[in-house]
Amino acid sequence: MTEHVITHTAETNGQRNRTQLPFYRPVGNEVDLFRAAMRRGLPVMLKGPTGCGKTRLVEYIAATAHVPLYTVSCHEDMTASDLVGRYVLTGGSTEWVDGPLTRAVREGGICYLDEIVEARQDATVVIHSLADHRRELNIERLGGERLPAASGFLLVVSYNPGYQSVLKDLKSSTRQRMVAIELDFPPPDVEREILREESGVEGAVAESMIRLAAAIRRIDDAGLREVASTRTLIAAAVLVAEGMPFGEAAMSAIAGPLTDDIQLRSGLSTLIDAHTPG
Repeated sequence: MTEHVITHTAETNGQRNRTQLPFYRPVGNEVDLFRAAMRRGLPVMLKGPTGCGKTRLVEYIAATAHVPLYTVSCHEDMTASDLVGRYVLTGGSTEWVDGPLTRAVREGGICYLDEIVEARQDATVVIHSLADHRRELNIERLGGERLPAASGFLLVVSYNPGYQSVLKDLKSSTRQRMVAIELDFPPPDVEREILREESGVEGAVAESMIRLAAAIRRIDDAGLREVASTRTLIAAAVLVAEGMPFGEAAMSAIAGPLTDDIQLRSGLSTLIDAHTPG
């Protein structure tokens, strides 16, 4: 399990700056909807493609609300104990150690389960009592203790609907407990602003990156499971800002991560050449 706490941080040009908020540029009403759900303790489900800004939105909300954020990267081996907690051996005796979900419930922070459908179903079932009117966590290992959620606690999950198979999807009983916020890649003017803020590139380079992303996103090929995300554009732009040629940066940060297929990479290389600023 990967879990960490994010507190009022920002990332600009690849570096963290604890005096600034995480940069997030709203595309629609997602921030207002998120905050409304948070005020009433309604669990939030973020749906959208990889790299479209789901995690950054959660970081932004947590920072502006001044609450701790516990981020859990879900995976197929994650168990309920990874979320709730477990007894550990310390100095010859055992003691209970809270998991990230329990810590958020006790302290009133946000628990963010990233790519929740990757987790085992027994892990996701434990959130049901937190995601309805009860707002409590049942800790069976502590004698069935029912821990009420502190003020400010919020459960947030995310996943990529287009990437999941039929066997990996949220159960209806879980989905219907949540407020869904659907995200997508931002429109060109917003994505251009994001590139400028996150990497520092402007002008022809930023414009070429935006046009390249649009071209890749129009590709209709079953072999390309993902498309150029905003995250990959930022990575490519950062490489350009560090002095790398546009073509090499785009191949390394965009085409390379998208596919290993020789023909697809060749097609992407052609697109990159066509969009390289003169």
